[in-house]
Amino acid sequence: MTPHFLPTLVNPPFGDPGVYVDFQFARRALLFDLGEIHRLGPRKILRLSDVCISHTHIDHFIGFDLMLRIMLGRDMALRLFGPPGILGQVEHRLASYSWNLIQSYPTEFVITVTELHPDGSGVRARFSSRRVFAREAEERFRFQDGVVHEEENLRLRVAFLEHSIPCLAYAFEEKLHVNFMKNHLAELGLPVGPWLSEVKRAVLRGEPDDTVVTAAHPGADEGRSFTIGQLKEKVLQVVPGEKIAYVTDTAFTPDNRRRIVELARDADYFFIEAVFLDVDAERARERAHLTARQAGDLAREAGAARVIPFHFSPRHLGAEDELRREVAEAFAGR
Repeated sequence: MTPHFLPTLVNPPFGDPGVYVDFQFARRALLFDLGEIHRLGPRKILRLSDVCISHTHIDHFIGFDLMLRIMLGRDMALRLFGPPGILGQVEHRLASYSWNLIQSYPTEFVITVTELHPDGSGVRARFSSRRVFAREAEERFRFQDGVVHEEENLRLRVAFLEHSIPCLAYAFEEKLHVNFMKNHLAELGLPVGPWLSEVKRAVLRGEPDDTVVTAAHPGADEGRSFTIGQLKEKVLQVVPGEKIAYVTDTAFTPDNRRRIVELARDADYFFIEAVFLDVDAERARERAHLTARQAGDLAREAGAARVIPFHFSPRHLGAEDELRREVAEAFAGR
């Protein structure tokens, strides 16, 4: 299956938490957490369409200013999701600067902030450079089953975890993964062209298998007709989509454990904090963090395909191999 997304840690595992998800076939990217982001560089930051904040401890939010500086002066729209209080925090960050020159810019940079609450309610508002980043278009809404954003074939889901304050875990998933097998297209003498995109959209909309589509060369008036069912048999692969889960800064409690496992179920990539070694389990409990062994256990329970640990405590500098070993052994059930 050709991957559509490339998720990578923003920093080494002892650095600020964050995962950058690059869209392989679109000019956009998604970012989980907004700590130190210098390593991304301007080109990658300018690809961002969505930023998902777990909570606003400084190592998860200090990168907001660098992102803002790079995006200013450009026609851009950014969605930002976060926990209770995020709307006011973004508003205050924006208000801390003098914007007397910004209305002379010919461009518009808009941030749409979505604040989420554990009771399934949310509030959303816009901040536009054209109106000196005043809060506007505020609306309240409700969300179900943790789904806070949905596109034709993409879904963003959250779970609320306890870290002394509410902390959001995220799962970003493709609803279906639709691939065309180019060698089979060639064997049937079928052209590559816009008709393939139309077929893909029809499959994603759930059109019935007896729906007729036309395979035609670009610009041609006529082509060969097939049903979607025939194409599925001959040239289409339709499988469950990719899923990326992100969990950080959470206590190892029964409720958190259940919510994490449900959210990350069958994830292709499970990014999870592994702050302390198992020998420091009591310290982890006091600080509302996970140990490496607990992280591996959660990834195994969730049935994740792979686990990527991060957010290692500086206390364990020099013990990176041991932290990774504990995660791997727990993940393998040893």
